[in-house]
Amino acid sequence: MSNSHLFMKSGFVRAPLQNGVGRYVPQLQRIVLKFCKTHGGSRGIRDFIEQDLVEFAKQNPSVVVYLKPRRHRSPVAVAEYLNGDRVWMSLHQKSHSEITKWIEVLRTQQGDVSATRLRKYQFTDHPSIQGPWTPFTFKDPELNVAQLPDPKFGANDRLPMTATDKLRIMFEKQKISEDNVKTGE
Repeated sequence: MSNSHLFMKSGFVRAPLQNGVGRYVPQLQRIVLKFCKTHGGSRGIRDFIEQDLVEFAKQNPSVVVYLKPRRHRSPVAVAEYLNGDRVWMSLHQKSHSEITKWIEVLRTQQGDVSATRLRKYQFTDHPSIQGPWTPFTFKDPELNVAQLPDPKFGANDRLPMTATDKLRIMFEKQKISEDNVKTGE
């Protein structure tokens, strides 16, 4: 066993902020694109900025995008995540399509997890090969795309009557009895 793990920061395998349980929280907080306006190695990043950057910013309103022109330097993308990680990526001599793919990779990951020594909350001599159980383990996948409430996934008539429904029924009964008194029945 090597001692390389001694110099790596350690962390737990977990979804930050219980990400994916309830709602999805994008982890990319900020991206800084550094480039040269004239250097040939920055051509791909300049094309990305001209053609796709506005659309990227519209599709990802939670990500702050900074453009930092620098003279006679290679293009670089620096991504900062909610967990404090910073990922630095050289974009020198990359084409427009390659840069689009790498920006998407930076957007979808949750920081530099590869440089982390993984730790676990639990330990067992006989680990399960099936993985941990969650409340969503045996749910019907069709439920992911269903428009709820749907009688197919549970009848709504079994729910207890709400206070608003009770008041509405009481009001209707009172109105009917008042109408009967006025007409003399």
